[in-house]
Amino acid sequence: MSSPRTNPKVVIISLGGTIASTNEGAGDDASGVRPQLSAADIVATVPELERFAEVRAVAFRQVPSGDLSLSDLRELAEVIDEYFAAGTTGVVVVQGTDTMEETSFALDLLVRDRRAVVVTGAMRNPTVAGADGPANVLAAVQVAASSEAAGLGTLVVTNDEIHAARFVRKTHSTNLSTFQSPSAGPIGWINEGRARIVFRVSRLRACLRGVGGAIAPVALLTSVIGDDGRLITTVEGLGYEGLVLEAFGGGHVPATVMPVLSALAERLPVVLASRTGGGEVLRETYGFAGSERDMLSRGLISAGFLDGPKARVLLSLLLSHGLDRESVKLAFDELNDSITSFDE
Repeated sequence: MSSPRTNPKVVIISLGGTIASTNEGAGDDASGVRPQLSAADIVATVPELERFAEVRAVAFRQVPSGDLSLSDLRELAEVIDEYFAAGTTGVVVVQGTDTMEETSFALDLLVRDRRAVVVTGAMRNPTVAGADGPANVLAAVQVAASSEAAGLGTLVVTNDEIHAARFVRKTHSTNLSTFQSPSAGPIGWINEGRARIVFRVSRLRACLRGVGGAIAPVALLTSVIGDDGRLITTVEGLGYEGLVLEAFGGGHVPATVMPVLSALAERLPVVLASRTGGGEVLRETYGFAGSERDMLSRGLISAGFLDGPKARVLLSLLLSHGLDRESVKLAFDELNDSITSFDE
């Protein structure tokens, strides 16, 4: 006789954000909404969850996502690994969408277990018509409960699409389809309650081992036309331990910036990303002053496919482990090499 089917166990961890925001207790709408709903409140809005998983609701933070820190995420990653060690099938993290592309990537680097971590949220708060939170939570649980999602790293699920955290970006301030992966596209979607994963991504090789020390402060600057490099000269004096520079196109800056940029790169790790948010930083195409060849020859580190915010997350976490500039470069290179390697 076959044994009765056991539903997967999924833990839903809430951090706050729009999906948890209401104006209850305010008396009127004048004060706006703010995170108030608990993890249990969010789960209660989706009664269909019990069809797909045995769900446990856990409150971790109750803040707008802009108030989250890398220290919070490092602590959260440890909590997630503890739930996996206790036999959890998958974990869903529910948070605000403003920083979801950064938080999901940080968890991609920090969570050691191969089981599914899925991050979701909402663009419309529960007080307005057409709130998308319940549908996103349901879809996220369906993905987290799926055996197919294991080994793909952290995923972002919204609007019935499945994105790899390493590629996803928030691309619109209010649209429900705001989360896109410009360099790769979604890796799957939800159809009739089933996670349809049609493209697999490899496991990132730059996963960080151990807790590390205090989170290192890293500056993020964007190149603009006519930039004179004045902000770059302030980075070290303000106490930053590294810089991520979002350059033009494939990795270019004004030639006038090069003296101060190369001087800083002799003392601190300086990572070169593209302000476009898609594609990769070039390595050997252009040869003018301020080109990618010029900057890489002066000791800057290529972010590869990582955009500026994600490169900043990685650099901060690497520096918190005490890595020197050469080790940081090797870690960025290893991570970029790992996205096309499927040798596990």
